[in-house]
Amino acid sequence: MSKNKKLIYGIIVFVLLILIVILYVFHQQSVNHQEVALVDSLIKEQEEKEQQFAIEGYRIDEPNIIVNPYGNSPLSALVLFETDEAIAPTVTIVGKDELTTYTHTFDEATQHYLPIYGLYADYNNEIKIEYGDNSTTIYIQTDPLPEDMILPTEVTADKQQLTNDLYFYTPSSSGYTCAYDVNGDVRWYLTENALWEINRLQNGHLLVSTERLINTPYYMSGLYEIDLLGKIYTEFSLPGGYHHDYYELENGNLLIASDNFNSDDGTVEDYIVELDRHSGEIVKTFDLKDILPMEDGKSENWIAYDWFHNNSVWYDQKTNSITLSGRHQDAVINIDYDSGELNWIIGDPTNWSEEYQSYFFTPVGDDFEWQWSQHAAMITPEGYVFLFDNGNNKSKNEEEYVPAEESYSRGVMYKIDTTNMTIEQIWEYGKERGSEFYSPYISDVDYLDQNHYIVHSGGIVYVDGKNSNQPAGFSENTTLVSDTVELIDDQVVFELKLPTNNYRVEKMSLYSENEKFEIKQAVRLGDLGITKVDNTKVGPILSAVPTDDSYQTHDITLTKEVDRLVLTGQFKRDSQVKLLLYQGMFSQVYDIRISKKPYTALCVDIFTEEETENGIVITKYINDVGLSGKYSIYLEIDGVLYDTDQYVTF
Repeated sequence: MSKNKKLIYGIIVFVLLILIVILYVFHQQSVNHQEVALVDSLIKEQEEKEQQFAIEGYRIDEPNIIVNPYGNSPLSALVLFETDEAIAPTVTIVGKDELTTYTHTFDEATQHYLPIYGLYADYNNEIKIEYGDNSTTIYIQTDPLPEDMILPTEVTADKQQLTNDLYFYTPSSSGYTCAYDVNGDVRWYLTENALWEINRLQNGHLLVSTERLINTPYYMSGLYEIDLLGKIYTEFSLPGGYHHDYYELENGNLLIASDNFNSDDGTVEDYIVELDRHSGEIVKTFDLKDILPMEDGKSENWIAYDWFHNNSVWYDQKTNSITLSGRHQDAVINIDYDSGELNWIIGDPTNWSEEYQSYFFTPVGDDFEWQWSQHAAMITPEGYVFLFDNGNNKSKNEEEYVPAEESYSRGVMYKIDTTNMTIEQIWEYGKERGSEFYSPYISDVDYLDQNHYIVHSGGIVYVDGKNSNQPAGFSENTTLVSDTVELIDDQVVFELKLPTNNYRVEKMSLYSENEKFEIKQAVRLGDLGITKVDNTKVGPILSAVPTDDSYQTHDITLTKEVDRLVLTGQFKRDSQVKLLLYQGMFSQVYDIRISKKPYTALCVDIFTEEETENGIVITKYINDVGLSGKYSIYLEIDGVLYDTDQYVTF
């Protein structure tokens, strides 16, 4: 054998040995690692529960009664029975008076799945079921409310002018997504954390946020379409998540306040998406950085991350336009739906560039005031602009700021003339209430009918007994108030006060004529997008060390959700942390930023002395998009590469 052939042969043998070693190492990693614990989704739990819903053999006089059938709506029940002939049963939930009693007639059928809503807590509820000349009464016993349920401190109701609709609240600081009747009794609540808007879709279902964060402090992974039983029909996931508001278009698609976390500027709350209701695909986007100058019209709360802070989305079919509310520019803007071009801006034009001055209106009429740090902007059927004017500072010039204890919030309605670019204030409520009605953040208005409105001052904050400009959680010794007022022809017909802060209020009926309860598998649409890979390494991992006492101090947990890997741990501010997913000889490396607010909104990333010393809890999400198969998990902390002894399968 020639020297060249021997050399080639030797190289081949050497390479084979290396490959054998690599394969052995990879095999040992695969064998020794344990699979990350899987956390069941609400949809998975729902499927398991529905398998136990028995109807066969149950009759109307002895039905199958399942209280809180999905485990997340304690003041609801499902009544199941069969009849020989098709009937359309009418159900009456007996209340304390006429305005707290609810009646609903279901579709004709022989198999009956009757959702029972609006039960009282800790009460043996009387339910009447009638069809034709037949009637039967059942009783449903419920558990007490949770100890931390927020109850009204004051309720005023002019029952001669009210209906038996409920007032649905979403929490901001503490409490539950829940509904109160005209007496202030809780008649429905969710045990799962649902934030932001709550409203009824055209099909009668509700649309609420998921309970899953996508990024701190409050960006949720998407939306659930649910009924009042807590049954999920569809989960919509978005790469930029969901915050604050959505709007259902006539074709069923959803306009959603979202984020673009892949933006080079790293900004938040300046991105709107249209989501196809049937596919979950994003079919249209609006990036406000392409529409507005980021540096113009700054309010006191303006920060580079969160320069616009969009908190509402409203589509107007008459003008084919979208109205948005930018809290941090004190600006309500309107853009063309088709082109995304700016139509107009409502707000004080102070500190805006010359090229944008033509988009502002000129005030006409008496008693006109601009809005400040507003929320919940909408277009009424008359074409008026209706919003909640939080009233922060009432100026863009710091030397002219009005202090919180002298300020006020209000619901305000403007009439605009887009031809002559004039604006007139035609209605307001709240100014006369002074600082007791002052809410420096969140809050809502709703148009129920002509001259029939709700004004919800949801973020009233007192610090040491004095009005504050800061949201809840920024100070100690705070007292919180949420004050909701319903007005008809300028007269208060209902008012409910709560000792907390609430984001929004919607007045809705308990049952909807369009709603159809179905036992069917929920649909998951859309996805959370690809998680950015910060680095890719090629080669076997040979130098990882087992987890030791130093590793254990970080309280690291790894779990697998249906569509992502979740890592949680406690790290100090200056720690350098990376998560590695290893497959074959390739490692995908994800940097973990040690920050209290990776995408800051309304907050500054300031560590307390305790947090500086002990670190803060960080959560990192690795989405399954673009990943497939089994990955061993490694964690690098301050230069030390740890083998977690776990793997994840996508």
